[in-house]
Amino acid sequence: MDKYKDKYKDKDKETQMQTEPDFKFDDQGLIPAIIQQYDTKEVLMLAWMDAEAIRRTRQSDTTWFWSRSRQEYWNKGATSGNFQQVKSLSIDCDRDCLLVEVDSPGPACHTGNRSCFYTPLGTDPGASSEVGNG
Repeated sequence: MDKYKDKYKDKDKETQMQTEPDFKFDDQGLIPAIIQQYDTKEVLMLAWMDAEAIRRTRQSDTTWFWSRSRQEYWNKGATSGNFQQVKSLSIDCDRDCLLVEVDSPGPACHTGNRSCFYTPLGTDPGASSEVGNG
């Protein structure tokens, strides 16, 4: 079932934004967004959104992010063709992080890997695989 579309099928986009909880953006006006494959629950990537990226994502049903390095918006898949179809958007209990469940048919990582999280700690020289070091 497509929870995202069902929840908002009768509301226009402006009404949707007015009924959302207050997001807790950081000092740069950004909020982290965890991108997850909706059916397998595989974590694909982490990216940053601001209010405009959230609006664009909701309007297009594809993921939009703010690039901190390039200082511009980017629509995932616009260059590679690997668009992420949004299935649901959720905010965490502290309202400072988003979970975006998507159908991502191709690689999510700019390296060509399915997920950006392909390097286990401890495999990189100097990296620690220990948890809880401070």
